[in-house]
Amino acid sequence: MRYLLLICGTEESGRRMAAEVDGCGGWGEEMERRGVVRGGAGLRPPPEAKTVRVRDGEVLLADGPFAETKEQVGGYTVIECGDLDEAVEIAALHPAARYGMVEVRPIWE
Repeated sequence: MRYLLLICGTEESGRRMAAEVDGCGGWGEEMERRGVVRGGAGLRPPPEAKTVRVRDGEVLLADGPFAETKEQVGGYTVIECGDLDEAVEIAALHPAARYGMVEVRPIWE
């Protein structure tokens, strides 16, 4: 089954991780070796994003994401593994889990 790992944190935790961990500290290489990575990427900062909504046929465009939280999605990885327990184990090994959070979400198939 495939799972989406949403890599989230604050701007500060992102800077901290970048300063302390080279890339993902070998996590990506280890997951490639295990054969579970199916794709992924880091995301540009929220100020470069746009949020699109359509209400009553009108396109409403806003700068960046809007959320009542300081945490933001900074990247994602798609993995394929046997079950949710394995996906959680893989997410717990990601360096971002120590500074921010990694949301594990099954992908509709």
